Amino acid sequence: MDEKHPIAPVDVNGINKAAGEQYHLLYGKIYGLKVTSLRLTNTYGPRMRIKDARQTFLGWWIRQVIEGEEIQVYGTGKQIRDFNFVDDVVDAMLRAAVEPKAIGEVYNLGGEPIGLADLAKLLIECNGTGSFRIVPFPREREVIDIGDYYGSYEKIRTHLGWEPKVPLKDGLKRTLDYYKKFLPYYSWFAHFYGGFTELTAREE
Repeated sequence: MDEKHPIAPVDVNGINKAAGEQYHLLYGKIYGLKVTSLRLTNTYGPRMRIKDARQTFLGWWIRQVIEGEEIQVYGTGKQIRDFNFVDDVVDAMLRAAVEPKAIGEVYNLGGEPIGLADLAKLLIECNGTGSFRIVPFPREREVIDIGDYYGSYEKIRTHLGWEPKVPLKDGLKRTLDYYKKFLPYYSWFAHFYGGFTELTAREE
C-alpha cells in the first residue's frame, strides 16, 4: 500500500494515529513548522516492549520463544505483515529531519513481507528452539484484524534515498541475542509492575 491508499482505521489506536498525523500537517501549514509524517510499520529490535502484546505482538512472541512458551498465531497464519529493524527506522527519521524536501510530506516505511506463520517459524529458527500453534481469533481481536498489510516505501526511497538495510532474519537474531542477555531485567519489571497493579486494584 502506498501513501495514497484510503485511510480507514479499524480501532481507536488507528484513529489516534490518523488524527495525530493530520494535526501535525495542519500545524505545519498554519504555523510554519517543519513537519514530516513517517508511517511506521512494525518496528522491532532491542529494548522493544516485551512484557505484553499491547503494542507489538512480535515483542511478546520474542519473550515467549526465549522462555520456552508456545507461540499462538491467530487466524490462518497466512496474514501478511512487514517489519523494520529499529536502526532502519532511526535512519529514516534522521533523513527526514535534515532534508528540506521532506517538509510537509507523508512517507510510508516498509520491509520484506512475510506471513505470520512463516514469521513464527523464522523466529524459532533464529532462536534454535521453540514451537507455535495456529489458533482461532479471540472475538475482540478478530473484529479489528486488518488482514494483509505491507507498505510501499517507493516514495521515501525516491525522495530521501531510504530503504531498509537490515534483513528480517538478521534483525531477529540481533533482537533475540539482546533479550537472551538482558531478559531478567525486563522480566523483573514486568512481574513487579503486574504484581503492583494487581495489589493496587485489590486495595481500591
